[in-house]
Amino acid sequence: MIYTIFKNENKRYFGTVTGYIAIAVYLVAVWLFCWVFPSSSFLGYGFAEMGTFFEITPYIFLFLIPALTMRLFAEEFKSGTYELLITKPITEIRIILGKFFSSWFLVLLALLLTLVFFYSLWQMASPIGNVDVSGVFGSYVGLLFLGGVFCAIGVFTSSITDNQIVSFILSFVISFFLYDVLGRLASIESLSGITSNFLQDIGLNTHYEAMGRGVIDSRDVVYFGSLIITFLFLTQLVLKNKRN
Repeated sequence: MIYTIFKNENKRYFGTVTGYIAIAVYLVAVWLFCWVFPSSSFLGYGFAEMGTFFEITPYIFLFLIPALTMRLFAEEFKSGTYELLITKPITEIRIILGKFFSSWFLVLLALLLTLVFFYSLWQMASPIGNVDVSGVFGSYVGLLFLGGVFCAIGVFTSSITDNQIVSFILSFVISFFLYDVLGRLASIESLSGITSNFLQDIGLNTHYEAMGRGVIDSRDVVYFGSLIITFLFLTQLVLKNKRN
């Protein structure tokens, strides 16, 4: 049943222009920042590295993923199709996982298409292939997990409202707070070392940057996985409450 929901959601993405537009917007945005704008272009570094790509992509995801996930439940609530869905022999968690994996799959597909940037840098390096492969691999894994957390947040916010715009705003605010605001709060000089370290440890950016160093630490994987599970569990609670 999870696969059925997954397949149906993918049909919604790719049966219309939604999925194609989302991927195209993402690819154009990263292309502009990484190859066209002089202040951030790969060509201005003088050496082969993808720092700009891995810095800018999380901020693009902050807008792109809420836009993809805002309709997952909100649209069904508004149209009344969710009531029909729950009459079938399928549990809330299977519905949630099917929708979550469909949006995460779109993120994975978008990231895979950007490997052409890595290949281009590989060929441009002197000598060819003189690229920090472990760092690039770790950063890609970090982006995939980061996208998974944003997708889980989007699924959750879509489950608490039938208004897609409200879902988008809530998803963006929560994701931005976890990724950016916590890190900024941790840098406030008046905070104690313990408080600062705590805020850093619970922020997404710290764990994402740790993976970018080329070492996939189990603690970072557990952190991302825990956040994904937490927001999917909260979604399940919301749907059970709506059913009752």
